[in-house]
Amino acid sequence: MGDWLPILRSLSIDEEEARRVDARARLAGVCFQTELLSSGLVSERALFLALAKHMGLAFAARPDPDALVMRERQGLAALARRGGARVSLIVDERGQSIVLIAPDRLNIPALRAFVARYPRASTRIRVVQPTVLRDAISVRSQKALMRIATEKLFTIAPEMSARIVANAWQGAVLGAVTVSLAFAALFAPSATLLALHVLFSLAFLACVLLRVMVRLGGRVSAEPRMTTVRPAEMPVYSVLIALYKEAEIVPDLLVALGRIVWPRAKLEIKLVCEQDDEETLAALRAQELRPYIEVIEVPPGVPRTKPKALSYALPMTSGAFVALYDAEDRPHPFQLVEAWHAFRGADERLACVQAPLTISNRRESWISAMFALEYAALFRAVLPWLARRGLLLPLGGTSNHFRRSALEMVGGWDPYNVTEDADLGARLHRYGYRADVIFNPTQEDAPTDIRTWVPQRTRWFKGWVQTWLVHMRDPAATAREIGLLSFIVMQVLFAGMVFSALAYSVFWATALGIGIHWYLGGEFRPTESILLLVDVLNVVLGHVAFLLLGWSALHKTEKPGFWKCILWMPAYWCLMSIAAWRCVWQLYWNPHHWEKTPHRRRNRVRVSLQKTGT
Repeated sequence: MGDWLPILRSLSIDEEEARRVDARARLAGVCFQTELLSSGLVSERALFLALAKHMGLAFAARPDPDALVMRERQGLAALARRGGARVSLIVDERGQSIVLIAPDRLNIPALRAFVARYPRASTRIRVVQPTVLRDAISVRSQKALMRIATEKLFTIAPEMSARIVANAWQGAVLGAVTVSLAFAALFAPSATLLALHVLFSLAFLACVLLRVMVRLGGRVSAEPRMTTVRPAEMPVYSVLIALYKEAEIVPDLLVALGRIVWPRAKLEIKLVCEQDDEETLAALRAQELRPYIEVIEVPPGVPRTKPKALSYALPMTSGAFVALYDAEDRPHPFQLVEAWHAFRGADERLACVQAPLTISNRRESWISAMFALEYAALFRAVLPWLARRGLLLPLGGTSNHFRRSALEMVGGWDPYNVTEDADLGARLHRYGYRADVIFNPTQEDAPTDIRTWVPQRTRWFKGWVQTWLVHMRDPAATAREIGLLSFIVMQVLFAGMVFSALAYSVFWATALGIGIHWYLGGEFRPTESILLLVDVLNVVLGHVAFLLLGWSALHKTEKPGFWKCILWMPAYWCLMSIAAWRCVWQLYWNPHHWEKTPHRRRNRVRVSLQKTGT
């Protein structure tokens, strides 16, 4: 630390403050420079300007990315390294080679001795900010990063990618079934309707049975068990947040991220934005971001999806563990700590832990109330039930915490799947990994109106079908890799849920048609009686199973007003059916289209960003 004192004095940082920084650095197991920048006592630009002046070296404000002398793999290696490239070569406008230095563990005496011994060579050395050099390298590496983001999974495991919606035999079967149904409906309409009802009923009853089994399985407390550890033992943790058209909620997001408990010198937060999303980028530039927060700009290109953006950003992270959040999320401050303890206490097969999602605006509308009931059932009952039995766990789209080595082993996120979370959960299971759940939740807001809810649910259904098609390209292999029980769970969660949503409107339409026929004086035929009985039974059992599971998953303070959910149930499930039929249409015409869910700023959060990240 002593070698830093002259530089620190020029920055108005006294020796006592420097000693405190040094103590924190030793406690966290990082170098003095890293802790100094993480503390926010001095900006990176001011520190490296002072360093250049102290050493008598020139300062490079913004090097030209095209002038960097570097191979593709060198650029990617520099981006993956915490602190970026220490040294880089650049060719100036006169054709002379210039050495850029951006040291993250600076040996001041050694650098001073080199400058004194080789004064002529030192004229070709420029001090540059690490983040500025990193930005230049990232621009230089855009093509490579885009190739990795869009092609990596399809290259290493094409059978696992949703880039092709259905393979040859799946397309042939789908075509044959469509033609057969058309002929059957034309020549034997009653028998065809009955057969379809049987198929839909099986899917519907499978979902009912799963909910009943979860309800009977009971709930197990998942209170976190955490022990005190020294910060030096804690690894680097990377947090990824994909933003698109989220300018309004940028302040809330930064406040939420600033509450995360983790040593700042070992935390890296990547805000991943589309390069042409000017409003969101402007909102981020207007804030004073902490040194551990980096904005990553993804160049325009297809597919334009959240998983493509995450896949672009992943090579630019260095954490041993990777967390994923949405822009509107407010994670529990100790969620990262709990997730790390879960990984620490498990073997390498534990690839991911899922934090529960809790809806904070459930009283805002009937849509958000039903959404909150769904989430309570899923994250407090269904997922823990599956995790306790070691079964396939369909991940939520946010608050996933990954062991980085496992995430990279399975190829990362599929850029062509619009529910990359569910697909990744299935793929991890196929590779022999497992997932678990943790206790500390993430607060988020649900859609409050139909115009927002239906496109979001359409995307979910479409992604579940994509996931089902991908992992059913070789059903025997999938069943062998994940086991029979997980294979059955996959059929219910991915295919069964969509089929049951499609069936709901069919049940009501059939019952309504039979009722009108009877009202107009027609007689009940045996087939119609059977159909009506089956439809009524399916709807009643479906509603009862869903409501009982939801009721059991609600906290005591959330149960007042539950009776309203009973009244809203038919309308909510009708909306699900509409979304499911939209999903069928989009799968044919626009399978990789990502329907963005807009978010609003929360009125109650008003905190100055100067206090964010402390």
